[in-house]
Amino acid sequence: MQSMLTKFESKSSRAKGIAFHPKRPWILVSLHTSTIQLWDYRMGTLIDRFEEHDGPVRGIDFHRTQPLFVSGGDDYKIKVWSYQTRRCLFTLNGHLDYVRTVFFHHELPWILSSSDDQTIRIWNWQNRSLICTMTGHNHYTMCAQFHPKEDLVVSASLDQSVRVWDISGLRKKHSAPTSMTFEDQMARANNNQADMFGNTDAVVKFVLEGHDRGVNWVSFHPTLPLIISAGDDRNVKLWRMSETKAWEVDTCRGHFQNSSACLFHPHQDLILSVGEDKTIRVWDLNKRTSVQSFKRENDRFWVIAAHPEINLFAAGHDNGVMVFKLERERPAYAVHQNQIFFINKEKHVRSYDFNTSTESPSMLSLKKLGSAWVPPRTLSYNPAERAILVTSPADGGTYELINLPKDASGAVEPTDTRRGTGNSAVFVARNRFAVFNTSTQTIDIKDLSNSTTKSIKTPTTVNDIYFGGTGCLLLCSPAVVILYDIQQKKTIAELAVAGVKYVIWSNDGLHAALLSKHNVTIVTKTLEQVSSLHETIRIKSATWDDAGVLLYSTLNHIKYTLLNGDNGIIRTLDETVYLTKVKGRSVYCLDRQAKPKVLTIDPTEYRFKMALVKRNYDEMLQIIKNSNLVGQSIISYLQKKGYPEIALQFVQDPQTRFELAIECGNLEVAVEMAKELDRPKLWGRLGAEALSQGNHQVVEMAYQKLRSFDKLSFLYLVTGDKDKLNRMAKIAQHRSDYTSMFQNAIYLGDVETRIQMFKEIDLYPLAYVTAKAHGLTEECEAILEASGLTEDQIKLPAIGAPLTPARTIVSTHEKNWPLRAASQSFYEKALLGQVESMTLEDEPVTSGTNGFGFEDEADESKKFSGNLMDVDTEEDGGGWDMGDEDLGLEDHGDEFVNVESEIVGVGMSEAELWARNSPIAADHVAAGSFETAMQLLNRQVGAVNFAPLKPRFLEIYQASKTFLPASAGLPPLINYVRRTVDETDPRKILPIIPRDLESIRTSDLQKGFSAMKANNLEEGVQIFRNVLHTLLLTTVQSKSEVEDAKKIIQTATEYIIAMSIELERRSLASDESQVKRNLELAAYFTKPTLELPHRQIALMSAMKLAYQKKNHILAAHFASRILANNSQGKNAENARKIKAASERSGSDAVEIEYDQFAEFDICAASFTPIYSGQPFVQDPFTGAKYHPRYKGELCRVSQVTEIGAPASGLRLMAQ
Repeated sequence: MQSMLTKFESKSSRAKGIAFHPKRPWILVSLHTSTIQLWDYRMGTLIDRFEEHDGPVRGIDFHRTQPLFVSGGDDYKIKVWSYQTRRCLFTLNGHLDYVRTVFFHHELPWILSSSDDQTIRIWNWQNRSLICTMTGHNHYTMCAQFHPKEDLVVSASLDQSVRVWDISGLRKKHSAPTSMTFEDQMARANNNQADMFGNTDAVVKFVLEGHDRGVNWVSFHPTLPLIISAGDDRNVKLWRMSETKAWEVDTCRGHFQNSSACLFHPHQDLILSVGEDKTIRVWDLNKRTSVQSFKRENDRFWVIAAHPEINLFAAGHDNGVMVFKLERERPAYAVHQNQIFFINKEKHVRSYDFNTSTESPSMLSLKKLGSAWVPPRTLSYNPAERAILVTSPADGGTYELINLPKDASGAVEPTDTRRGTGNSAVFVARNRFAVFNTSTQTIDIKDLSNSTTKSIKTPTTVNDIYFGGTGCLLLCSPAVVILYDIQQKKTIAELAVAGVKYVIWSNDGLHAALLSKHNVTIVTKTLEQVSSLHETIRIKSATWDDAGVLLYSTLNHIKYTLLNGDNGIIRTLDETVYLTKVKGRSVYCLDRQAKPKVLTIDPTEYRFKMALVKRNYDEMLQIIKNSNLVGQSIISYLQKKGYPEIALQFVQDPQTRFELAIECGNLEVAVEMAKELDRPKLWGRLGAEALSQGNHQVVEMAYQKLRSFDKLSFLYLVTGDKDKLNRMAKIAQHRSDYTSMFQNAIYLGDVETRIQMFKEIDLYPLAYVTAKAHGLTEECEAILEASGLTEDQIKLPAIGAPLTPARTIVSTHEKNWPLRAASQSFYEKALLGQVESMTLEDEPVTSGTNGFGFEDEADESKKFSGNLMDVDTEEDGGGWDMGDEDLGLEDHGDEFVNVESEIVGVGMSEAELWARNSPIAADHVAAGSFETAMQLLNRQVGAVNFAPLKPRFLEIYQASKTFLPASAGLPPLINYVRRTVDETDPRKILPIIPRDLESIRTSDLQKGFSAMKANNLEEGVQIFRNVLHTLLLTTVQSKSEVEDAKKIIQTATEYIIAMSIELERRSLASDESQVKRNLELAAYFTKPTLELPHRQIALMSAMKLAYQKKNHILAAHFASRILANNSQGKNAENARKIKAASERSGSDAVEIEYDQFAEFDICAASFTPIYSGQPFVQDPFTGAKYHPRYKGELCRVSQVTEIGAPASGLRLMAQ
């Protein structure tokens, strides 16, 4: 057997117990340091830590169906945990010494434990009671396990014996009561012989003696009546039992030190054992001979476990745990046209026809190829000669050239075979094949008689070879792929792609997919890169669709990628499969048992995207009309690609339809959706879009819905609609809105109304000046008389000729403006049947428009029925319910704003109302109530240092008021500036807050990004800190804006931490004694979540520093991350060079505290890691994490809030 395949390794203290989760890719590891770790071995991440035991934890086990696990340790306690709530549910006390092992029963609510107190105990975890204690061993009981099916328990002890216990009496005692006859009861009592203490629940059935020293582990076979045990005598013993007796079958000798644990392979006739001689050994169950041995350099093994479902094992040693396979499970296969040839688990060659979906009988038996336990690695097929070339890793690498029989007559041994040594073999022509030998780095070209015709020395160190087109090979080295011409013996092309394991050619031979562990790179036949993608889950296989789409499988998904790199998920997988061919909706594959399977998929999504890329509009229309292609991913994809009008066809949700309609300028759909949703924000956006298109009729409707009286008045002014402007004046009069009355009077040129209004509000000086300026002498005299003054007593400034409002030359209120055409896209016209065929070859042209570039008025009238004032069927007043010309208030109905409201208390200013109406600190600042604003910030975000907020306090306070000079000697008139300009209810009026969320996002945040890009880090930290201070004192109007504000806070926090780390590093850069800290800070600089270009800057900086300081493993890690983000450009080229150079060295000169596989955050004070599971405290405002020792100090990020302070959360919305 070849070396085992390690799938995951963790670094920790000594691992004493291991348990696989039966379904999820999780493994529990109990450590000698009292910690229990929960790992995701597929992702290589630590999920959780459990730390309640006092001392080493030796036993651990998952429940098969419940979200539970059990642990036992040196504190004599057995603890049952819930991994959902992440806490210990209860503790079982009773053992008097160390607990060695704990196991759940496969179906009953029992836990079996063994202990150094020489007892084995069974507990009921449902009622949390001890139900049985088994005594008999006279030394430490090291292990006890339930039989997987029968009512038996096996135990091992340092008294050198193995005992088998019958617990059928215990099952009957604790099972549900049934009606039994007296005879049955007597028979049951007689059958159960009591032990010396009168116990009939569990009795010793067999005592197995044969070990010369203590026995450390014992285990049942999953199906056969066999037992395996491992002891301090360095032996692994196999025992067999019957109903009446048990005996030793044989001993596996080979360990040089104590054998710690052993088990049976769940699916094969193998035994696995581990020992303190630092080895894992695999034995043939039938021959009891050693099959394979794996040795670690420094670590003793203590425990081994098998996954209950799949072919995975785990072994715990002095420095952690390793998860491994004994063999590759990928079947050897080759696809030719509509057939696949493959080798199954019995080493039989079979074929499968994709057209008929039928599997042939076995053609050949390859039992003699390599070792019995080593499956063949690859298979290459030659259709001209109907021959196969099979390689096996056995004996250092061998190959066989075999001619397939014409008829599948059974698993016969091949008679005419040609063998040789080599690690890879592949056909390169009709009568030639290439054999690669890793040890000599040579490629031999052989003919069908197995004679070498040419020998080639590889141009660099190569791991594997693949077919590269007729007469060519693809040579895969650790860091580069080479296209090599075997005729001319020269390199044609090179491409820097690391770790390529498989090459899959497209059906037309024009493209190939290079698969590595986590990456797919698509190249042309001349090795030019087309696209690449990265997966976090391991990639297992791939195949090409006839349309040129690559389908690939990971451990749990089938996915696709187009040539341009667009990708997505097709379906999830219950088990790992290896894709072989795609035909329509069927994916043909082989499972890990090498059995052909057919999976059904929906190719609609990737076919649609392919049609979009190729501009094949006919196929796109066909898919839209005949499929149910929906979902947020396809909508966002179309938006990203600039096709919102196509995305509109997939959407039913009104909000999304509105967004898309606005994006593509489809006012008709936007109006429809706005009416359905009827939200002020949507009407505002619709009005803005309609205004940009020149459709003032939709603008008018939007303003009506928003009650934007001032905007409506101005719209009527510029469109020349004097009748409606007069109505607006009357509405203002009924609303007692003097500002609006004044505005409308100016628009109308109505001097008398202005003078009358000034008189009503006791502004006689303004009334007099207005009358005087317009030459109204009689009115002037009346005003003087009412004021008790004469003209001589009044001093007036020089008055020029009064200005009259501009009049519209041509009234346009009956028709829309010719500003911007909102014509239908080519695609929309095709959807409506206006274009017969739309393909790339037949590109449509713009339909005829009038001289202004917009559609005919007749079409416009069809869309909006001529006058949008009439959309609500009211012939004159539209949705305003204007009533008769006298405009009595009783006739206006609900359409008008209610002018009646509660009377504000005497002496209460508007500023006091602001503070009363709002729980937002910014509103209190605007009101001048700084004290209450500080109290709010303290309660909401734990603010304690307000000095940095002083500029923001003053900015808000100064912006909330304007001052108009009054008459000489009088104080100025104070005008309070509101953000709720249309609100008349005094309980809802609120102040304007300068610099809203949009200005922060588009201005301040961008300045910070620019500072990061320009390397002005000190300035950048200050800019982002100002963003945080501004957001502390701002307001938003919707929940979506609240979420946006949270994202901006998170972004600013991440940038401040990142920049601060880099500034700290630069302060140490010249100190040679701080090289380790310098490297650590450079690595931590890459952890905060930055925008991609800035993340690349951090990674490049860290990579170069690591490479300069000869930390090559670290440099290669950063280079891989750079290439995963962007595989093209100058930076990518530098990363490839450094990665290649670093991988050749493969060592770190300076050991630093940076684990690339662990999940951790950065403490914002000490700039050191906070690993997952470690305690930490957070800043209540920024969310920055700190070590617990910093609790109560000032946050280093905001410099305003207290770390770990109790806080209710920042309020940004008044309602």
